[in-house]
Amino acid sequence: MPLPQDYDQRVYAGVLGKIIGVYLGRPFEGWSYEKILHRIGEIEYYVNDKVIAYYNAQGQEPPFMPLVVTDDDITGTLTFLRAMSDYGNSPDLSVEQIGDTWLNYIIENRTILWWGGVGNSTEHTAYINLKNGIPAPVSGSISQNGKITAEQIGAQIFIDGWAMIAPNDPEKAVEYARRAASVSHDGEAVYAAQVLAAMEAAAFTEPDINKLLDIGSSLIPQDSLVNQLIQDVRNWHAGEPDWHVTFKKIQKFYGYDRYGGNVHVIPNHAIVIMGLLYGDDDFQTALKVTNTAGWDTDCNSGNVGCLLGIKNGLRGLESGVDWRGPIRDRILMPTADGGRTITDAVRESRAVIQVGKALAGEPTISFEEPRYSFQFPGSVQGFVAEAGAELVTVENLVVDEQTGDRALGIQLVGGGAVITPTFIQPDEFAMEGYELIACPTLYSGQIINAGVSSSSECSVTPFIRYYQEDEHIEQLNGPSVELFHSNATATIEWKIPDTDGLPIVYVGFQMEAKTAGRVFLHYLDWNGTPSVTFTRPKVLTTQNRLQSWRRAWVDAVDVWQLFFPESFRISQNEGRGLLYQGTTEWTDYVATATISISSASAAGIAARIQGLCRYYGLLLKKGNTATLVKVLGREVVLAEAPFRWEQDCEYELRLEVTGFHIRAWINKTLLFDFEDHHHELYGGAAGFLIERGHLKSERLSISPCLVNT
Repeated sequence: MPLPQDYDQRVYAGVLGKIIGVYLGRPFEGWSYEKILHRIGEIEYYVNDKVIAYYNAQGQEPPFMPLVVTDDDITGTLTFLRAMSDYGNSPDLSVEQIGDTWLNYIIENRTILWWGGVGNSTEHTAYINLKNGIPAPVSGSISQNGKITAEQIGAQIFIDGWAMIAPNDPEKAVEYARRAASVSHDGEAVYAAQVLAAMEAAAFTEPDINKLLDIGSSLIPQDSLVNQLIQDVRNWHAGEPDWHVTFKKIQKFYGYDRYGGNVHVIPNHAIVIMGLLYGDDDFQTALKVTNTAGWDTDCNSGNVGCLLGIKNGLRGLESGVDWRGPIRDRILMPTADGGRTITDAVRESRAVIQVGKALAGEPTISFEEPRYSFQFPGSVQGFVAEAGAELVTVENLVVDEQTGDRALGIQLVGGGAVITPTFIQPDEFAMEGYELIACPTLYSGQIINAGVSSSSECSVTPFIRYYQEDEHIEQLNGPSVELFHSNATATIEWKIPDTDGLPIVYVGFQMEAKTAGRVFLHYLDWNGTPSVTFTRPKVLTTQNRLQSWRRAWVDAVDVWQLFFPESFRISQNEGRGLLYQGTTEWTDYVATATISISSASAAGIAARIQGLCRYYGLLLKKGNTATLVKVLGREVVLAEAPFRWEQDCEYELRLEVTGFHIRAWINKTLLFDFEDHHHELYGGAAGFLIERGHLKSERLSISPCLVNT
């Protein structure tokens, strides 16, 4: 199917609608209709402050409740879709490959899912099945897990991305939804996911909710319970203008008391349908109805928000209150790909668009597109004016009427700064719920590139801020550029100085203007090989004082002890564990570490890590063997050589990846020189591997590739 002309913007609006809905519903997730009305009233807008005020009024300590939070609804939706890009954007992507994607990006007991226990959490149950070798779709089937477990809500909440890659093709969206949902769910849960996928796919060009419901319900079994409830809610809506009355009927005929488990799909699907029908095509009204009804509010609100975002576009999100301003595009998406945790709606929309265009046979987005480019109307990608600075506004503006090019416009009175996060911000360390695992997105040795212009004479200075050993934040400034007259333009280039391996938390720009006017940030990007050595900071008094440094690592090992002489003392009880840092933008580099091993089946270092099951590794294995491996779900030995090694002795391992070329050294002797022309692993993080044993190392260094060595 050809893509709609405004495909890109509708995807962006869909992603925004999803995250707005989730952030709106999260503070009172699981509350009943009666409890919501009693405590905070009907949900007209973000209510974090009202929830906190309620706890204070009761004399209770309120939970830490930021607006932008980690949430399984967002992370699962945008992460499981990566199966498409990881497997070549094939329309024949299999259910089993989607299951393997779960194993790659989920860190057990830590990321994406609600870890409520086998038989209690549907997704936890499916994950354990996958881990134990039970492939999808058996992993999520009724025959394997039972009807109640298999028919909870998760398939529905994770489905939006699969619809957005099949615009105007509801049949294809339904098929993708079946495959994706079957990893963890079965029966009515799959049908509910398919209905929403079909509606969202059709919503790219069909504006009528009732026609969308006709499409969605026509593509599932007509005798299904989901189809029956859709018809019932539609009939009740046709005869009753008050949604509160219809909700009472949903409580009576499709309420939680009728279905087992914790969050069954049937009651919540009824809420989604009711919210869409009584929303009267208005984003705020639909979210009010959906959220005030209660139950799984963030999930239901996220689905409704995504569908209306796709259907009505950006204008639909902006017709009432300011939904976008408080969240500023920000997304926190913790997975085993830690370099993509600190992200935003623009970057994640691009990833969806990339897949959609590849499947449609259209030119995809260039990987050279800047990280921050502000080309979507209203996008700010996390940028904010600092409190107390002499800034009037920070907003997305058209800077060229002929081309439609946009930029971030910063209104200056005299001077001020704008920043955007590149790592976990100080107050986010206290975030409750789904764990926030993240690597910084910017590193020492990389080169910042930015384009700026101004409507007045001013100077612009780039800077970074990074955590110190005692957790306070230090600023380093780059070279200033002077804009000497109105409409002057300049390019900024700055190589990030050494921060001693400590995580960079912000990148920003300080601006000084001689006269009031605007500075325009047209783009910001960074590239190049990091030049950084990671070793434990010298300050070591309490666990908390190393919080920022430790949290910069994807920790997927059983034990990582900090209160010993070595920076990295890690143990894995069963299977293989990894500890690593970096991003998929790290392409060509050398990773070097000196390690010693105790009682391990295998241990070593890895490069181009794209999750727990995608990387190159240099390993010392039992049997006095050195091995170069490639892991893409399953491990393939690329090269092997005898190498006598002893426990508790030190060995310097060096692994170089450049283009198709992989080379490996042990104790400065070149052992392996291999060409991998499949090249699925184009870039990724670096770190340590340990298999059923114990590894120690003082430092890990990342540097540019060697020449003729």
